[in-house]
Amino acid sequence: MQSNQLDGAIPATLGELTQLRRLDLSFNSLFGSIPSKIAEVPLLEVFDVRNNTLSGSVPVGNNLIAFLKLVLFFVSLHGILTTTILCWMLGLRRLNGGFQYMNNKGLCGAGFSLLELCLSSEDGLKPSKPEPFGPDGTVKTRQVPQSANPDGCSGASCSKSANASQGVLIVAVVAAVIGAAFCGLFAFSWYRRQKQKIGSSLEVSDSRLSTDHFQQKEACRRSASPLISVEYSNSWDPLSAGGAGVGSPGQVVGDSFRFNLEEVECATQYFSDVNLLGKSGFAAATYKGILRDGSVVAVKSLSKTSCKQEESDFLRGLKMLTLLQHDNLVSLRGFCCSRGRGECFLVYDFMVNGCLSRYLDVKDGSSGATVLDWPTRVSIIRGIAKGIEYLHSKKGSKPPVVHQNISADKILLDHHLAPRLSVPGLHKLLADDVVFSALKASAAMGYLAPEYAATGRFTDKSDVFAFGVVVLQVLTGRRDVSQLKVGAAAVSDLGGLVDANLDGAFSRTEAARLAAVAAYCTSETPGQRPTMEAVVQQLSSTQ
Repeated sequence: MQSNQLDGAIPATLGELTQLRRLDLSFNSLFGSIPSKIAEVPLLEVFDVRNNTLSGSVPVGNNLIAFLKLVLFFVSLHGILTTTILCWMLGLRRLNGGFQYMNNKGLCGAGFSLLELCLSSEDGLKPSKPEPFGPDGTVKTRQVPQSANPDGCSGASCSKSANASQGVLIVAVVAAVIGAAFCGLFAFSWYRRQKQKIGSSLEVSDSRLSTDHFQQKEACRRSASPLISVEYSNSWDPLSAGGAGVGSPGQVVGDSFRFNLEEVECATQYFSDVNLLGKSGFAAATYKGILRDGSVVAVKSLSKTSCKQEESDFLRGLKMLTLLQHDNLVSLRGFCCSRGRGECFLVYDFMVNGCLSRYLDVKDGSSGATVLDWPTRVSIIRGIAKGIEYLHSKKGSKPPVVHQNISADKILLDHHLAPRLSVPGLHKLLADDVVFSALKASAAMGYLAPEYAATGRFTDKSDVFAFGVVVLQVLTGRRDVSQLKVGAAAVSDLGGLVDANLDGAFSRTEAARLAAVAAYCTSETPGQRPTMEAVVQQLSSTQ
C-alpha cells in the first residue's frame, strides 16, 4: 500500500492477520502511533512505514496480557513457539532490517539505531508514548478520565506496587515458556534431521520493489540460504538431501545452478502479471525477471503434475539440461523448486528480440514491422544448424540429444539477432503425455516428420526435417509452408521463392544453396535426409 496518499492512523485490526508476512505502508501521510498488535503478528517479516508522520514509541512487546494471549494461541503450533517468544520479548526489534521506519520524526524507541530513546513522563519532558501528531503538525490530545482509587493509595505507589507484582509474574511465565521452547526446539531439530530436508532462511528486502532496474537490484539482497526445501506428495522429492538411488542433489546437479525461491520471487516481482511473458499447456507461465547482478532472465515454471514423477528420471533430465552449453542454445542458468507452490522454475537468459516467428508474414509497409535483411537470414539459418548439430553430437559428458520440438516459435533471437534454440531437452523433465499434447501445434505447422505418424518416435532425422521447414520459412518469410514443395523448378525460380519484402536484395547463389538444403532435409524418407554435420558443412561452403 505504498505511495497511495493514505492518511489517518494505522488500523490496529491489521494485527489480527496472523498469516501476515509483509506490510508496506511507506510514503503516505499516516499519523499516530504504531499499534502494538502489529508487533505481535508471529509471521511478520517486513514492516515498512518510512516517510510518514508517525509518533509515539515503537512497540517492544512488553504487554503481559498480549503475551499470554499469544501463548494460548500458539500452544497448538509448537513448531513456532520460539517466534511467539520473540514477538513478546523483542516486538518489532526482531525484524532487524525488515522494520523500516525512517523519516518519522515523532517516533522513539529503544534498540533502534536511528530513533531517540523515549523519555519517561516523570522527567517532565517527553511522554513515554506521545499522543499522535496530525497531518497539520498539531498534537491530537484527548481527555482521559481519572480512574477510581478504592484503596486510597497515591498514583505513584499504586503503579510501583502493580509493576512489581506484574514483573514477578512475567519472569515466572517467561522462564517456564523458555524451558518448554528449548524442549520443543530439540524435538523439532531431531525431526528435521530425520526428514533430511534442505533448510532455508529468508532475508527480507530493505526497500520497495520496483520495475525500475536499479531499484529492483537494491531491493533484493542475496540470501544466505541454499535452496528452498522441496517436498511433494507421493514421495516425489527430486531435490531432497537424500535423493534415492541417484545420489544427493549436489552429486547430480551442481550447486552453482541453484537459485532459492526468494531470489526467483524477487527477480519476477513475486510473479507479477506485469512480467508475464506467456503461458502454455505444460509450463504454467514464463516471466521476465531481473537478477541481483542486473542480468535479465526468463523464468519458466513447471507444475508438479507436468513433470516426471520418478525422482531418478527427473534428476537425470535436470542434469542433462545443465550440460547443454552452446552459443546457439538458450542455456540453463539455474533452477529452483518450491514445495509450497508445487512448482519447479527454470531460469534462462532473456532474449530481447523475441522468437523467429515475429519476423515472418511481415506485411509490406506495415508500421513497426521488421524485415530481416539477407545476411541476417543466412546467419540465422547457419546458427540454427550449428545448435542442432551440437545437440546431436556427443561432446564430453553430454550425450546425443534429440530436440523434438524445433519450430520458429522455439528459436529465439538475442540482441545481435543471433539464433538460440529454446529449452532443448525440456522433454526429459516432462511426463510423456504432456510432451505428446505439446506436439499438436508442431503438427499443425508441418514441423513433424512424416514417419512420426507411423512410429510415434523422434530421431535425429525428425529434427533434420523440422530444420528444413524452418529454412523454408526464413527463405520465404512465411509461417505456413506446409503446401510448399521445393524442387528443381522452385530452385530455378528463386524470385518467386524468396521473400518479396527483400526487393531482390539477396544472393542468388546462397539462396539456391539454402533451397537445396531445405529440399534435402524435408525428404519424405528419413534415409534421404542428411545429417546435421553434413548440413553445417554445406552451409559453411563458399562454393
